[in-house]
Amino acid sequence: MTVALMWEARAAEGRGEELLAWARGQELPAAPLRRETFRAPRDRVLVITWWDAAYDAELPELPEPDGDLVTRTVHRWRFESTGAE
Repeated sequence: MTVALMWEARAAEGRGEELLAWARGQELPAAPLRRETFRAPRDRVLVITWWDAAYDAELPELPEPDGDLVTRTVHRWRFESTGAE
């Protein structure tokens, strides 16, 4: 089974590039099948990691950035792949 973990944060005003660099620099203790980083307006950063694991498996996730780098708590979601179309 393939599980995707999504991590999304919104940077403090004017700190989008810093948050993006921070997210890219975070190493996980295990390597996912795939990892992709995105950015969006309003200084949002999204990281998706794909894992060959059960839906409820213990998987490494990116941590919370320092409080002054983001405007709110990080949002996290977990999805199970239904296959490529």
